Amino acid sequence: MQFLFEILISFFLIVSGIFGFVGSFGMIKLKDPMSRLHAPTKATTLGVGGVLLASIFHSGLIEGQLSLHELLITLFLFLTAPITALFIAKWHIHRHEKPVDLPDAGEDELWATHAVEQVEDVPEHSAK
Repeated sequence: MQFLFEILISFFLIVSGIFGFVGSFGMIKLKDPMSRLHAPTKATTLGVGGVLLASIFHSGLIEGQLSLHELLITLFLFLTAPITALFIAKWHIHRHEKPVDLPDAGEDELWATHAVEQVEDVPEHSAK
């Protein structure tokens, strides 16, 4: 029975390695930053998820001790990867796109990332 568990764990490790390789290869080969967002946020996240699943199965099925640290790591990963992708996409829009070049924003006719008002330079208060 332990042999089947080891095959299951090996399967998750191999699949996670493939996803990690595809994500890393995508970071190198994809041309523009917006296309490169998919590599770390999709493929590499699944790769790390596969390693974490293998670790959970190893600790629970082989060692007989349930370890929930991997669940916390997975939660952290699934919360931070989309936020990181959002910040990279907003940076790209601010640096490389003009509001007139963007697609239609819908009813409000304004992209939220370009809705920041220009703040004038305020002179610092001098000591009296």
